[in-house]
Amino acid sequence: MKTHVLQSELWEKFKNDYGTPAIRVGKILYTKHRIPFSNYYYGYCARVNPSDIDFDALEKSLKENNCVAVHFDVPNVTKDDENAEKAEKILKEKCVKSRREEFAKGNFLMDLTKDEKEILANMHKKHRYNIGLAEKKGVKVRESTDDADFDIFYDLYAETAKRQRFFGRSKTYLGKVWKIFREENASFLLIAEHDEKPLSAWMLLTYENVLYYPYGGSTERDKNLQSSCLLGWEAIKFGKKIGCELFDMWGAAEDMSNKNDQYYGFSVFKQKFGARHVTYIDSYDFVINEPVYKMFTVANDVRWKLLNILK
Repeated sequence: MKTHVLQSELWEKFKNDYGTPAIRVGKILYTKHRIPFSNYYYGYCARVNPSDIDFDALEKSLKENNCVAVHFDVPNVTKDDENAEKAEKILKEKCVKSRREEFAKGNFLMDLTKDEKEILANMHKKHRYNIGLAEKKGVKVRESTDDADFDIFYDLYAETAKRQRFFGRSKTYLGKVWKIFREENASFLLIAEHDEKPLSAWMLLTYENVLYYPYGGSTERDKNLQSSCLLGWEAIKFGKKIGCELFDMWGAAEDMSNKNDQYYGFSVFKQKFGARHVTYIDSYDFVINEPVYKMFTVANDVRWKLLNILK
């Protein structure tokens, strides 16, 4: 079971540099967040491998940091994994089931050890057609590690967030991700252009031979050129070129038949690349201060309802 990039030393460095305290306890990493109008905190731990958790050491750390609980958000174990039952048992014995996930419960994973012909053959025929169309129309994709191109990427990302009404990350946040991973040759930009005008861009991260696609954006201009399809194909080829064995598309709808899932729209786009759809085991909370935890979860429910209303 590979360690997810969100549990990496690079992510730890990024979070601390950004101003969010990141605390390592043995093999796992959690971040510390103040509960509003109180002196208490809660911990957030995304994509953890449950077998890596030392609960005694974790409890000590949480108490030292005045945290009422830690949220294990969408652990990094798929339901079809041979260790899924064991992982759930570890969490059930020590934790309570979380009321919500912040990370997407589904995902698409692609085996990059397959050859390009096989990967293309597994794609939806519409994606294969759109890739050819983009190439025929003169769309070009270039790789970049240039800081100047980060601005191009972020403008497209911000435009997409506004258009699709999701809570986008700030330029400062993504800029720090880019910079810290770039220092270790672990962040890359792919930019699709037509007549030297940017149409779409992705930021890619690498960790332990896995290619991650966490952030991307596009413009509404020249949508008919299908730049995003070509960009995805070039990302796959790029991952193979640098020796990655797996392409993790970061998140997707849990149920691909549910068109009301908040992640459904972009999940269909990812699905057509032919990657394997997976769902992860449930999220859990490790609670050490139950009275404050209960008050916090009620307040947090109200917060999320308000945020959804304001979208």
